[in-house]
Amino acid sequence: MSTINSKFDKILNTSDQFGKINHEPDSSKEVQINTPEKTMPFSDQIGNYQRNKGIPLQSYENSKIYIVGSGIAGMSAAYYFIRDGHVPGKNIIFLDQLSVEGGSLDGAGNAKDGYIIRGGREMDMTYENLWDMFQDIPALELPAPYSVLDEYRLINDNDPNYSKARLIHNQGQIQDFSKFGLEKKDQLAIVKLLLKKKEELDDLSIEDYFSESFLNSNFWFFWRSMFAFENWHSLLELKLYMHRFLHAIDGMKDFSCLVFPKYNQYDTFVTPLKDFLVAKGVQIQFDTLVKDLDVHINTEGKTVEGIITEQNGEEVRIPIGKDDYVIVTTGSMTESTFYGDNTTVPEVTIDNSSAGQSAGWKLWKNLAAKSEVFGKPEKFCSHIEKSSWESATLTCRPSAFTEKLKELCVNDPYSGKTATGGIITITDSNWVMSFTCNRQPHFPTQPDDILVVWVYALLMDKEGNHVKKTMPECTGNEILAELCHHLGMTDQLDNVIENTIVRTAFMPYITSMFMPRAQGDRPRVVPEGCTNLGLVGQFVETNNDVVFTMESSVRTARIAVYNLLNLNKQVPDINPLQYDIRHLLKATQALNDYKPFLGEGILRKILKNTYFEHILVDRPEEKEEHESFFMEQVGKFQEWIKGVKG
Repeated sequence: MSTINSKFDKILNTSDQFGKINHEPDSSKEVQINTPEKTMPFSDQIGNYQRNKGIPLQSYENSKIYIVGSGIAGMSAAYYFIRDGHVPGKNIIFLDQLSVEGGSLDGAGNAKDGYIIRGGREMDMTYENLWDMFQDIPALELPAPYSVLDEYRLINDNDPNYSKARLIHNQGQIQDFSKFGLEKKDQLAIVKLLLKKKEELDDLSIEDYFSESFLNSNFWFFWRSMFAFENWHSLLELKLYMHRFLHAIDGMKDFSCLVFPKYNQYDTFVTPLKDFLVAKGVQIQFDTLVKDLDVHINTEGKTVEGIITEQNGEEVRIPIGKDDYVIVTTGSMTESTFYGDNTTVPEVTIDNSSAGQSAGWKLWKNLAAKSEVFGKPEKFCSHIEKSSWESATLTCRPSAFTEKLKELCVNDPYSGKTATGGIITITDSNWVMSFTCNRQPHFPTQPDDILVVWVYALLMDKEGNHVKKTMPECTGNEILAELCHHLGMTDQLDNVIENTIVRTAFMPYITSMFMPRAQGDRPRVVPEGCTNLGLVGQFVETNNDVVFTMESSVRTARIAVYNLLNLNKQVPDINPLQYDIRHLLKATQALNDYKPFLGEGILRKILKNTYFEHILVDRPEEKEEHESFFMEQVGKFQEWIKGVKG
């Protein structure tokens, strides 16, 4: 690490601020005013001013960084240790039970045996931490100096994403998806939820709060299929999602709010990031099970002194020095995945009594037993029937199914451009089945005549409409039969089965992070008193961000690094669009299906022919408002405004 020029000594040595940074500012509690004491940006201020290089308070030339788990959270931590902490890459060691990096961001297979992707990524332009990192990671296919972000922008700027068949029913008929269909009482319930304090929502579920009319609305079909929410999931998490994606609500109906990668999640994100880290000297030690941490706890804090691992069947303790740091991914969405194929079902061998015994969960449980600051993992891993669903990856040669698919795509799926534009949800499916065909090829070496399609369903306890079994009880061919029924092509099933390889994945914990929770159930990124330990991933507490996104994984990693190294850098809170009057008004209009909302006529009259006229979306067939006495007063107010402007 380069030393800081002595000309800065006078400033740094006399500063009360240097080294005393709130690394995770909270926009939901900050009053944003300028004062002489305010030296840092506002909590959710984003942009290039946040791109300053961190100045570590010491050298880390002799420090070792052990990162448990090589998923996106752990890999992001390694990146920020290198970029902002100036830690040499050779000092960073991953410990992973698996034999491949990437964690839940998987993508594998071939055209002969079938491809498999347990999930996919719906990306948003406001993922500030994700894009902060990937603007520095060399592109997968573009030449230097282009980055993953450059590649992503090139594709999405020139190939808009949208759906023409977001909802279907009646055996393949496109359903009207132009409206949310929310009753006034349900719109008001959303507004009230946004106004509620987070602390009021401990352990409440969505169905505890919302009415049946809300849960049966188009809006909820859009929302739960897009984000994989269930009625029994956390109301608090739903609230956080509504704040986080308020700017995107109007684009949820046709997915025009989303940007998708060119390839699957592994090849798009994991491969280039891994290559970058390995080139920096980072070591990845596979087939290493981390069972526990040796944590010394006293009045001065909680310090990791050793990592208890199992390697080649033997227990090995890795000592942790006084200048070393440990990063742990707690819990897991995809551990204990059970697989099936065309002719077999996933042999699910766990239930609630045996849940939470895989590596990521046991490690978290062992930590939680040491101190309450490490949270309550059992709140998330003990209800398999509420946290599981199954996905299926279809490797499709040309067939009756691929021909039907063309009718539902915005472009020919073989064209390399946007295909379905996101998931197509079958609203009269007992399973609440959805399927999607992203840009093809979905894998870099995928043959031109192959399409890769992803299918998933939300309800695991319901019999199919056609196949009288639950989805986990079905073989891949039976899942094809259920899908073909909903597409009105049961008579062509034999042709579809003959030309489709199915690989299924039942994931017991896939939505475990959505389970109702209370304060203290999730640990902070750096739990109270911890001196050299950071926790990252989907089961740690952030101020206002959501779970089940790559962004939240990167955010937790960045917070961990900045906090542990006490860098003079902050991780900005979520993008502030939720406070933008334009997006608030746009969301209000969208939730009301662009019918006039209360006071809209008055607002339009006030804003007409002013600089701010454009902040309201034009409604089709605008009608003159009735001139009531109140409107007359508004007219007088407008005259006053004109006088002020004059």
